[in-house]
Amino acid sequence: MNNILIEKRSGEKERFSSVKLKLSLQRSGATDEQIDAIIKEIEPFLYNGITSKKIYKKAFSLLKGFNRTSASKYSLKKALFDLGPTGYPFEQLISALLKHHGYATKVGIVIDGECVTHEIDVLAKKDNNVYAIECKYHSKSDFVSNVKTPLYINSRFLDIQKKWNDNPKNQTYLKQGWLVTNTKFTDDAISYANCIGLKLMSWDYPEGNGLGANIDACCLYPITVLTTITKREKEKIIKNDVILIKELFEAPNILKKIRISPDRISGIMSELQHLIDEERPKQGLSGDLLMFENI
Repeated sequence: MNNILIEKRSGEKERFSSVKLKLSLQRSGATDEQIDAIIKEIEPFLYNGITSKKIYKKAFSLLKGFNRTSASKYSLKKALFDLGPTGYPFEQLISALLKHHGYATKVGIVIDGECVTHEIDVLAKKDNNVYAIECKYHSKSDFVSNVKTPLYINSRFLDIQKKWNDNPKNQTYLKQGWLVTNTKFTDDAISYANCIGLKLMSWDYPEGNGLGANIDACCLYPITVLTTITKREKEKIIKNDVILIKELFEAPNILKKIRISPDRISGIMSELQHLIDEERPKQGLSGDLLMFENI
């Protein structure tokens, strides 16, 4: 099976790795027995040129048959793409991650710069330091942020930093700019950001400490991971300004509001409860996993 070439969403080709698939299933909380059964089902399904999307769909379907909670967590990467079409829900998710780590946050703040006025996606404060976070949300996985993006973000940050820190009325220090995306950065973008001190986070960057790992560690799952509601229903819930599963769990009347039947609500609440129960400290994950803790 190691000779099977699969096509990634980016169009690149790579060899199928059962180890990689196993690791992704382990992160979802699936048991070893479930993982072995899923891989056993998938291997005869493979052929040269099969897309990673087809493999994901097959694995997700099989996992859902074993454990809906694990299937929800396994679908996290896709769930982020389903937050659109606007970037606002993604900004709310990033704000929630930062709040979880003790930051005070505001979303969609207009700030005067030295030269022009800027809208900052998320403004975060901790220990009298302030951070300006730009959130680049994309609804398709093939979009990659190249070096032009951090160049632009850094120029905006420098404009507001000078104005902010020169203002004697400000009791805080605007320390740093951050750039967060749900897709990827090019190597040049990462090199440039590291050189100038702009913090980056993408789905899997920094390695082992990217967006996916942090959402898992904090158990701050978006409602788009749910397997018991349709895509259209998820869109309606988001329009009611509910982004996280914990928010929906605390406001179940929204399900009635969008005309979901009582029987289905019972199933949805059960799935929510199982995911909420995951909000306990995870073995081996420290409270400072979020890369922005170490600034």
